[in-house]
Amino acid sequence: MENFYLIIVIILGVLAISDLVVGVSNDAVNFLNSSIGSKVAPFRVIMIIAAVGVLVGATFSNGMMEVARNGIMNPGTFSFENILIIFLAVMVTDVLLLDLFNTFGLPTSTTVSVVFELLGGSVGMAIVKIRNSPEGLASLGKYINSERSLVIITGILLSVAISFIVGLIIQYIARIIFSFNYKNSIRYFGSLWGGLAITGITYFLLIKGAKGSSFISKEQFTWITDHSTLILGVCFAGWTLILQLLYWLFRVNVLKVIVLFGTFALAFAFAGNDLVNFIGVPLAGYESYKVFTAQNALSGSDFSMSALAESVKTPTGFLLLAGIIMVLALWFSKKARSVTRTELSLGNQDLTHERFSSSPFSRALVRIGVQLGNFFWRLFPLRMKEFLNTRFDDKSFKKNAKKDKGLSFDLVRASVNLAVSSSLIAFATSNKLPLSTTYVTFMVAMSTSLADRAWGRESAVYRISGVITVIGGWFFTAFVAFTGALFIALFLSWGGPVAVAILILIAIAFVYKTHIYHKKKEETLKAADKDFWADENVSAEIALTKYNDRIAVSVALLSDIYKSAIEGLIGEKRKKLAKTDKDIRALRKDVKSLKKNAQSLVYRLKGSDLADDGEYYFQMLEYLAEASHCVFYITEPSFNHIDDNHGPLHQADADDLKDFMHKTTRYISKVQQSMASGKTPREEKEIANISELYDSLAKMRKNHLKRFKSGSISGSVSLLYLDILSESKNLISLISRMSVTSKALTR
Repeated sequence: MENFYLIIVIILGVLAISDLVVGVSNDAVNFLNSSIGSKVAPFRVIMIIAAVGVLVGATFSNGMMEVARNGIMNPGTFSFENILIIFLAVMVTDVLLLDLFNTFGLPTSTTVSVVFELLGGSVGMAIVKIRNSPEGLASLGKYINSERSLVIITGILLSVAISFIVGLIIQYIARIIFSFNYKNSIRYFGSLWGGLAITGITYFLLIKGAKGSSFISKEQFTWITDHSTLILGVCFAGWTLILQLLYWLFRVNVLKVIVLFGTFALAFAFAGNDLVNFIGVPLAGYESYKVFTAQNALSGSDFSMSALAESVKTPTGFLLLAGIIMVLALWFSKKARSVTRTELSLGNQDLTHERFSSSPFSRALVRIGVQLGNFFWRLFPLRMKEFLNTRFDDKSFKKNAKKDKGLSFDLVRASVNLAVSSSLIAFATSNKLPLSTTYVTFMVAMSTSLADRAWGRESAVYRISGVITVIGGWFFTAFVAFTGALFIALFLSWGGPVAVAILILIAIAFVYKTHIYHKKKEETLKAADKDFWADENVSAEIALTKYNDRIAVSVALLSDIYKSAIEGLIGEKRKKLAKTDKDIRALRKDVKSLKKNAQSLVYRLKGSDLADDGEYYFQMLEYLAEASHCVFYITEPSFNHIDDNHGPLHQADADDLKDFMHKTTRYISKVQQSMASGKTPREEKEIANISELYDSLAKMRKNHLKRFKSGSISGSVSLLYLDILSESKNLISLISRMSVTSKALTR
């Protein structure tokens, strides 16, 4: 049996490496987004600084390892075998959960996941132990460190509110001091702000962080804490003087120094706080195995693991090895880029493609926010309003954003993001509270964007909806982590070695499937980006050309769907209509996205010679959206009609409709080809084509009504047929308007 325990410990080690990779992919967004979003330095420089921060921070995470050993459960109440099952359940759940979130590009909390996984696994194993106990569930409390668990969970939840409030206040003050045009203000306040920010970071990283270091002795730590006031004073005076001299002598941008130092600090804090989430459980399993073998115990099911309650110093070598793996994952993980895109899009200062749709809750929050904002704004004196408006005028930033492609926000906001986040996280780490780095950095980033008025009337509902989606994912994380670890622990306890083998195979298959899915998703995004109007690497003229191509492709697809719907109805082909209904829904979604982008296109082209073209494209999309609605109102009723097994069309009506469908698709094809080629058909010929189609519709309606009056057609079939004729007429009208607008663009 001892060999089986050794195999589990080895599996835990392999899962630790995998967890480090998926964990960094999720959490890289926390310390990279501020520097990447503000483009403070070349990407390679940012990555090198973050990598050094991760390596150094890894050696300061020793104190946090106790959370995995005894922070959630009472290890003395479990046997060695129970502990291994709990740890294996935790690690498998963690890898699968984090990989799932990374695949969909949503940041989640590695801290919340591991805390609730430990809680779920411990509860599951406790249920196994007490199932035959006369006390029943009443004795569950002795297995769980409920007081410590409550403190940890409360701290995590409070971090959301505290981070948002602190970030909002500090960013508002910083923006009033520096404004968006901060070149003048930085001369007078830059070094003071830099000295204060870097001193705060130094305090939490050096004085507080030293408490968890694996190589600083108690005497050294005592000296640091006894002289903390002196160290703080020297740091503030020294950093302020150094930054001021750098500005006077070399015109060094103080804010860049803060952001780069903050990137290092946040990477440091991330490694110090979150390393326990990835290797704490496997190391606890390794320590358990060492204790078990050292005691020469005969049975792992009877050997108590009370030794885990004792404080153990983690070897620095293990921490450095974990840090190296994290750095490699940071450099090479593609899923980390997916998670990064989400936060940058929600905090972008300028208009951008919104990843999330609005929701009733987000719309209600925006209405309440607007009303409250207007109420308090009226209370401000006129001069104060004018002053604040000048400090929050972001025209200079938007001008720079057009020159520096990919700039999401400025250095003032980036410095606040990093200073506040790193300080809060390092403070929690020093007190052995596994504060969620994701929650802190995400909420600080959202609060600073709100303070910067990045959530304007045009984007607020989408940004708030995105934030709600991410926060909802956090609660989902807690639920899945708890239930997943609980049921896996029960499964492992019941199935033994066979269950372990089955579980590992399932985990491997799951990770492989998500890898394939993410790869295909990234390829789709790359393909879309190459043909997307907002590609910042192409000129406005080329963007408009590509935009025109997208519309032409959509028109061609619309024609195909219309033809497929009519053929499916006439032939009573349910599967074909089901696919057609799915296709038109996808097209409507794509057109909706194009319309949303068109608003930004018109805004982007204002003041240029192409401003009118942008307006025309927006108008064409209005017509395209209405045309897709027409086809939808043909496809959906047709599918429902066949799905409900109603009678077929009258043969004469079917023949007329089929002939008309061919004429309509030929006309749409001509319009689509003219849009794609830029060669417009002669106006007289186009009018003749439309007149012919309208005449055909009138004749079809007249003939159908004659048949209906004769009693040869049922009411439901007649209503469907007349609706199709009506929507077809609207479709032709809208396509003709698109043709007219296309002529205006090629004039």
